[in-house]
Amino acid sequence: MLTYSMEDRGGLSLYEYLYQRIRADILEGVLATGERLPSKRALAEHLRVSVITVENAYQQLEAEGYVHTLPKRGFFVSPVDRVPAAAAPATIAPEPPAPVWRLDLSRNRADTSRFPVATWARLTRQVLSEGVFLAPAPHQGLLELRQAIAGDLRDFKGMAVRPEQIVIGAGAEYLYLLLAQLLAPDGNAVFAVEDPGYPKIRQVYGKCGVRCRPVPLDRQGMDPEALTASGAAVAHISPAHHYPTGLVTPIGRRQALLRWAEDRGGYIIEDDYDSEFRFTGRPIPTLQSIDSGGRVIYMNTFSQTISPSMRVGFMVLPPRLLEQYRRELDFYACTVPVLDQHILARFLSGGHYEQHLSRMRKEYRTRRTAVIEAFQSSAFADRVTFSEQDAGLHFLLRLNTPKSDQALRQKAERLGVKLAFLSEYAATPDPAYAHTLVVNYGGLEPARLEETVSLLEAVFSED
Repeated sequence: MLTYSMEDRGGLSLYEYLYQRIRADILEGVLATGERLPSKRALAEHLRVSVITVENAYQQLEAEGYVHTLPKRGFFVSPVDRVPAAAAPATIAPEPPAPVWRLDLSRNRADTSRFPVATWARLTRQVLSEGVFLAPAPHQGLLELRQAIAGDLRDFKGMAVRPEQIVIGAGAEYLYLLLAQLLAPDGNAVFAVEDPGYPKIRQVYGKCGVRCRPVPLDRQGMDPEALTASGAAVAHISPAHHYPTGLVTPIGRRQALLRWAEDRGGYIIEDDYDSEFRFTGRPIPTLQSIDSGGRVIYMNTFSQTISPSMRVGFMVLPPRLLEQYRRELDFYACTVPVLDQHILARFLSGGHYEQHLSRMRKEYRTRRTAVIEAFQSSAFADRVTFSEQDAGLHFLLRLNTPKSDQALRQKAERLGVKLAFLSEYAATPDPAYAHTLVVNYGGLEPARLEETVSLLEAVFSED
């Protein structure tokens, strides 16, 4: 007869404790295959529990396949592999703690302290009270959000876009994954990427099996002749404001790139990174807005304009690619929570987004001027030159120094300062990139400007 101390069950119910003990005996070979278990009534009397307790334990064992019943004969142990001797548990290293920097100019991040939280909270309450977020969204994203994005693109970027062309996704990296599957389903396509350029683009495409060919930039952006020589069928570029160089591709070069795409039968992925933050003149027209051949895929996100935690991006597919997308990839559900989509749709359509952008343009313009003026009046002013296009949340700073980038980086880190160097963004090493810092000032609070200059003076000193 099976004997268990039912008082040792801890916080488990009687039936669960009994189930676990019998299961352990089966896995350890104490109960042999084919052995008949005691009747429910007999075991209940022996353990001084109710018949229901034993019945529930037996039913759970039967549901999981540890025992089976034979008509009018009872429960029998089923064939089960025995549990091997316990191996030493694998050693799992703890996650390394994120470093805490006194100053971090390497990350391009928006200042979220001026975001209209009260407005966002009010829109959230509206959506929650109406319950509309409980209904599923189409696979390309909520129609109301796509309509709001299409309206924003029409009003502020001059793009004639239909909501049906827009695909919503959880950030740019997810959209890169979709494009890799759409444009290189067999992994044989070659994508041209800017060199220097944002490394994560190469990393994501590479993990999808796409062959990336870094194409060097000249003063006007990606060189069409070098692009043709690369053999690529797809070019991923940021013509409005390239990161990290800040280059703006002029109209002549844009037209040449469109001719390349038409002649090659290829596509251009226009990554419109932080183009909203242009501080002088009118916004640069998008490449998509002058594309008459349907060869440009437009991409953008809200991570720079709202917050890095706002994992919402979108792409605009030309008609021929939209048909292919729906045919081949429409089984993917939208990866952005429906609640977030409803709130963002109202934030856009209600004019709150444009108001927020207007405020932030003024703030960043003032902040950018203050940072550059502080650097120009610093102890290292005679050893640095600036490169910037009155746009974006970063600029380049070239330092006149005999030290290598690695030596500067190590010295900065010893002082608790995290810096980004242009050479880190290059797939092909080039001495011209040495000693050039990518200064991301968006998250640099004005109150810390004096401390920032002091820390950089210590980093740049020649001792």
